[in-house]
Amino acid sequence: MTGVDGSDAADGRLVDGEGPDAGEAGLADAVAVAVGEAAVGEVVTGFDGPPDEPCAPLLGEQAHSGRSAVAARRANERMTQCGRYRRVMPVVSLPDTEWIEMVGPVAGIEAVPWDIVAEPPRRDEIELVVPPYIGDREPLRRLAMLPSLRAVQLLTAGYDDVLPLLPPGVTLANAAGVHDASTAELAVGLALAVLRGVPDMVRAQDRARWVPLSGRPALADKRVLILGYGSIGRAVARRLTGFEVTLTAVASQARAGDDLVPRVHGIDELPGLLPHHDVVVVIVPLSPATTGLVDRDFLAAMPDGALLVNVARGKVVDTDALVEATAIGRIMAALDVTDPEPLPDDHPLWRSPGVLVSPHVGGDTSAFAPRAVALVREQLTSLLRGEPLRNVVGTGETVRADGDAVRAT
Repeated sequence: MTGVDGSDAADGRLVDGEGPDAGEAGLADAVAVAVGEAAVGEVVTGFDGPPDEPCAPLLGEQAHSGRSAVAARRANERMTQCGRYRRVMPVVSLPDTEWIEMVGPVAGIEAVPWDIVAEPPRRDEIELVVPPYIGDREPLRRLAMLPSLRAVQLLTAGYDDVLPLLPPGVTLANAAGVHDASTAELAVGLALAVLRGVPDMVRAQDRARWVPLSGRPALADKRVLILGYGSIGRAVARRLTGFEVTLTAVASQARAGDDLVPRVHGIDELPGLLPHHDVVVVIVPLSPATTGLVDRDFLAAMPDGALLVNVARGKVVDTDALVEATAIGRIMAALDVTDPEPLPDDHPLWRSPGVLVSPHVGGDTSAFAPRAVALVREQLTSLLRGEPLRNVVGTGETVRADGDAVRAT
């Protein structure tokens, strides 16, 4: 089997021991030699006596080729005993004890709490880390302290700020799919709020004033362009289908459509598409190619009165250009992300007409936890079985550039 780091890994990684009456030191040394010297694909043997019957189904599993003799000695301390045979139990870290309780037991996996800020527990044994959902990324440099680390599973879909902090050879997986529902509904909600003037209604209510707002633009009949047609982009499109809009999807490269759009346009077609759309929803990953993508030319190509919705990354939009375009009321904007972020108190975007800012809350809803827990459980099971992880986006500083909808949430 191939593990998450590309090496041949066993589903369970059996090593056999001398039995429950063996001394701890002798067993550890024997296991270390057996595992450390086993060739790839070789069954670890070398002890006399048949296994107990309940352990028979575990025979024939392969030795984990990437574990040194020293690591094997340490691993022996966390092996669960099955008769005269012992099975290595991978150690993973989850953000805290609450996360361990939410994820629940996964047979064959030992979970320890680690917030990536404190000293890591079992630092020599942790093979997979799930960092906290919200927090500074800088402490991720501490991942280099974990010699057995094989993979990092993010709880965010965005990963651009994690790759530079990843130790070489460590696999990175994001939470693609976890935030689709929450982010998509916020994108639609922001668009509705700006078009129908909800911020003005709230301000009027704060003053106890009945202010008529007739004649506001509706979402119905609008031409909506979704820039970034990955899983979140499709979730946005799916929710918009009930609003009687015309949908256009744009991705990095043109491709066939699906049940929501007749075709997906390539990014090279964007300049010709923008003038013909009333609402543009941006949901692209942040990369060198997308940094500053929404610049003065982009905004100038949008028709007067158009709405820009950004639920991607703040740096995808040229903030100065957006301030210029919104300050004169030529276009409107709904922003869940900004550059800089948080937006300073004195920033002109706060006062620009037709601009609604939400504090980067796209994925942080009640829908997050159950979807994140399901993904983590699936990934831990794959780790145990030596199967490839889902949502792998890179190894070390190597990015797999195939996701139009990867977003930081």
